[in-house]
Amino acid sequence: MSGAVVPAEAAPAEDGDRRAPWSLADWASVGVVAAVLLLPLAGLLRYQGPPMEEGFMLTFPERILRGDYPHRDFLHLYGPGSLWVLAAVYKVFGVDLTVERLVGLVQHALVAYGLFAVLRPWGRRVATAGAVVSVVVLIGPLGLSAMAWNGALALGVWGVAVGGWALRSEDERRGRRLAAAAGLLFAGALLYRPDMVLAVGLAFAALWLGTSVGRRRPMALGLVGGLLLYVPHLLLAGPSAAFRGMFLEPVFELRAGRALPVPPSWGTTDGFLQKAGELRVTGWPFPMLPVPNQIFLWFVLVPVSCGLVLWVGWRLRRTEPGSVRATSYWPAALFGAALVQQAVQRPDTAHLSWVTGITFPLCVAAVSWLVARAWPRLDDGRAQLAGIGSVAVVLLLVIPFYPVRTYVDLVGQTFGHNRFGYPVTHDGRTFYFGSRNGADDAQQVVDALAAASRPGERLVVGTADLSRTNYSDAFFYYLFPELEPGTRYIEMDPVLADGPDSVLADELRQNDWLILSSAWKDWTEPNESANGRSQAANRVVAAEYCPVRTTPTFSLYRHRAAGEECPPAATP
Repeated sequence: MSGAVVPAEAAPAEDGDRRAPWSLADWASVGVVAAVLLLPLAGLLRYQGPPMEEGFMLTFPERILRGDYPHRDFLHLYGPGSLWVLAAVYKVFGVDLTVERLVGLVQHALVAYGLFAVLRPWGRRVATAGAVVSVVVLIGPLGLSAMAWNGALALGVWGVAVGGWALRSEDERRGRRLAAAAGLLFAGALLYRPDMVLAVGLAFAALWLGTSVGRRRPMALGLVGGLLLYVPHLLLAGPSAAFRGMFLEPVFELRAGRALPVPPSWGTTDGFLQKAGELRVTGWPFPMLPVPNQIFLWFVLVPVSCGLVLWVGWRLRRTEPGSVRATSYWPAALFGAALVQQAVQRPDTAHLSWVTGITFPLCVAAVSWLVARAWPRLDDGRAQLAGIGSVAVVLLLVIPFYPVRTYVDLVGQTFGHNRFGYPVTHDGRTFYFGSRNGADDAQQVVDALAAASRPGERLVVGTADLSRTNYSDAFFYYLFPELEPGTRYIEMDPVLADGPDSVLADELRQNDWLILSSAWKDWTEPNESANGRSQAANRVVAAEYCPVRTTPTFSLYRHRAAGEECPPAATP
């Protein structure tokens, strides 16, 4: 049959409610995905995570456990869902880097297996390849950091998968339960990331319109019921603070200091963290384009992949109306394509991966279907291999530096090769820093602060020049749970923490200890982050703080008493 890609090794595909049992080959496919997830695990558990992003995913939930609240007490640019979940996990297992990273691993696994479920009607090869591609694309930029975006992707993809099962179930009662579950999963995605509203809205609409009238109501009730969890958040944080933290600050105020050129520059890397990433070259056996060229081409592949999956999803609805493949693929295509705004708002490798971690796996099925329709005499296996091969060519030959080379590097670290992470420890807590010298400097500051501080005192961590708060080594807050964060800017962003409306200077006047980092002093990007802004915080530091311990990377200061002369600071 023209366009049929699967029949011989097709899924235990759902035919209404009659599902064939899984075979050994199905479980082998699940095992392959698990192996791809677990091979870099040991390396990732000792890997330097992003010092600010992972630092605040450790610190924010702990602040919730101590009575603080996002948007009201500390700057947070997303919904509260990920912080609530991590706070619950930390309550049970303790606030620990390994615990946080295992949550991140679960998020990656849920994305991969959710895509496996969505693509399963296309056959084991396509489903397995799609899940593997998602792992390789998504795991590189931020490692196992339990970021809200990956959690939202996991919930959204499973909303699509469960919604498809609800749509196809012949048992009305089961179908309604699945529909309600799909609505709840979509609501969970929005509790993690409200800016996923377009992707969730389109996928939900496709499923809602495609299902029976009797299942629309439970699906809608599941979505609305889940979103009602925003009510306690609004009451606790305050409607004004929550609206500002989730919409005004990330969408309007932050953009001037974080936006990058669209499209990315062909001849130079625009994002500072990507420039730093280029310094770690572990070898690649094949010829490859310069990294800036690869980032540019990766950006071009975003709309190409979005357009491809939308086109194939639409054609499936026309050529196979009501089929398992059509009902599974079309909502997923809408969901994936609507993520394009992430790549447009800041086209660095992290944001590009957050889109193509979904669209590239969907392209495996799309190309398989197009090849089968173009050459109807071609057997199904070869059509599937064409889809897998097309994405493999992109990853191995067009954009190999990110993400495949990074994945191979991480696997190598699992087996002790070229490890990237040096421990900084205090009182049973550990964070890994990517530079040995930087880790030594951080340890000296940690030891000095541990010796001199008292529980309950306040700590602020910032940049050496507080008129350019482009980043923050927020992991220090995690290392010192006995100290209170002295600022709402645990996450430091340009235009926000260093802007004219910032309260950072006032906070420093009430603070006890200050760690300033020179690690990000050379931060340059083609946006407002390259410029200095308010000098108010720098003036407070100069007038009211004494250096205690200075190193090339980090320096520790204490708030001095009025009229006190500063003694010479200790140096390495």
